[in-house]
Amino acid sequence: MMDSGMPQSCRIDRILRETQDTFSLHLSGRGSETFLPGQFNMLYVFGVGEIPLSISGDPQQKDLTVHTVRNVGIVTGALAGLRKGDCVGLRGPFGSGWPIDAAEGNDVVVIAGGIGLAPLRPVLYKLLANREKYGKVVLLYGTRSPEDILFRKELESWRGRFDMEVDVTVDHAMADWRGSVGVVTSLIPRANFDANNCIAMICGPEVMMYFCALELLKCGLDATEIYLSMERNMKCAMGFCGHCQLGPKFICKDGPVFSYDRIRDWLTKGEI
Repeated sequence: MMDSGMPQSCRIDRILRETQDTFSLHLSGRGSETFLPGQFNMLYVFGVGEIPLSISGDPQQKDLTVHTVRNVGIVTGALAGLRKGDCVGLRGPFGSGWPIDAAEGNDVVVIAGGIGLAPLRPVLYKLLANREKYGKVVLLYGTRSPEDILFRKELESWRGRFDMEVDVTVDHAMADWRGSVGVVTSLIPRANFDANNCIAMICGPEVMMYFCALELLKCGLDATEIYLSMERNMKCAMGFCGHCQLGPKFICKDGPVFSYDRIRDWLTKGEI
């Protein structure tokens, strides 16, 4: 395990364009470093700065690190300008993971909004690699438009499986869209899972996660069975800067994955 405070140089082996403003970086140079689905790394662009990014690749590929990035700021813009063969600094992994082991023997509902599918993709890889250990596996994914759908080929592959339920909705679409239109919470009541034997994992905008949690509670899940990834305002990954403080919690140190009962009192409070 490398020193998490010191960046390690990693080479960009591949860049995949996912949507108009989102891309995936495939990085090598970490040897057999492992991570838990739900953890994040700090990615450093030399001379520009660093940002926290969830790991979006397959946990079983120990010689490859994948990050899916939306180009929305200075550092992400610098990442978007890099090419195959360039190097970035990387430190981590940090944070808590999704409760995959605790979900064994249960149905698993994975709910993603927008780029929130990226931190949940390692969960799906792990679930499907050990499919016999889980009950029903349900993926509910919502995004702004068909053009914003991430990992399109994988979604199509997963939807074609007989041992997995996949439902995708968009906020708005043209007439040629054949899927659902509406918010992702509208998919929950019609999903096929046993609320008395279920673990839910959610990642997306905070308002979306809040209403998804409320809908799951209505279905009969307990607050201890609902998990959210709270990747907000993280900056240093070590709890030094205070940017990611949420009430008494530091997202980078205590999370980013939390059970809903631990943080629900803070989700509705403004300016925290």
